[in-house]
Amino acid sequence: MLASDNAPALDIVDETFLAVPPSTVAAAFAAPRSWSRYWPDLVLEVYTDRGDAGLRWTVRGALVGTMEVWLEPVLDGTLLHYFLRATPASPARLRPRELRREFDRRARAAKAIALELKQLLEDGREPGVPPRAPAAR
Repeated sequence: MLASDNAPALDIVDETFLAVPPSTVAAAFAAPRSWSRYWPDLVLEVYTDRGDAGLRWTVRGALVGTMEVWLEPVLDGTLLHYFLRATPASPARLRPRELRREFDRRARAAKAIALELKQLLEDGREPGVPPRAPAAR
């Protein structure tokens, strides 16, 4: 969590299983307007769009660094991997205690996003029941 001179001050990793295909999860992150909803104090710029495998962004704003959403197909769903490697824009002003609070806040926010998507995208799916087939277009 605390950084050396070259390492980011915040290195957050999270994983959440969603019982939907990777393409369904990818669609939730596809529109840039969703990014400002999930991360309102960050300015994101895609540097790698991997389609159904996720996105990688450079991060500016309150933090400076990189962020990634990697969507790994697993069993009947997707393992949503989240990585944030960044430093507060004004790190000199943060004491170690404040940096720990920022780490905790960002880690909790990442999990909240994943759990919100899980609830929304699984659409009431009962445990042990296969995912619903996508609607025909």
